Amino acid sequence: MSSEPSTPPEASAPAAGGEPATPTIEELQAALANARAEAAHNLDKFLRAKAETENLRRRAETDLANAHKFAVERFALEMLAVKDSLERARAVEVQAGGAVIEKLHEGLDLTLKLMDSIFEKFALTAVDPQAGDKFDPERHMAMSILESAEVPANHIISAVQKGYLLHQRLLRPAVVVVAKAPAETA
Repeated sequence: MSSEPSTPPEASAPAAGGEPATPTIEELQAALANARAEAAHNLDKFLRAKAETENLRRRAETDLANAHKFAVERFALEMLAVKDSLERARAVEVQAGGAVIEKLHEGLDLTLKLMDSIFEKFALTAVDPQAGDKFDPERHMAMSILESAEVPANHIISAVQKGYLLHQRLLRPAVVVVAKAPAETA
């Protein structure tokens, strides 16, 4: 449809006597109906374009917010290996050594505390399943499945490695050993 209002051809053409012909009521009503249909069509196109623009704006805002929120994801993933190593070093108990080992453990504790505060600042939280917790495939990765009479089936026997969430989005799943029901002996 054209964007210019349509006028009946008789309205602009002169009559046989030299004067312009007067359009009939039917012709004017038809022209009015055409104009209204065209106006409705243009209003519909405008509203659709406006809605599309609003959707694009909202999508861009969401993308920008997510970019800011998850900008540290790659860095955080790399830092998890450092934290794991520090925790393993802290878990080692050495009998001999006295004050030197005590100072070493104290330094590890302070480093881990500092790292925990940084993780908290950037909304990085640990997924630390305990023995007996229900296995959650959304947050846990089963390393192995063992038969167990003590732990119910599909529950965790032990955690091998902590998992982590970044702003409630899984960054790394917790690696666990899962129980299954013992096989019946015949």
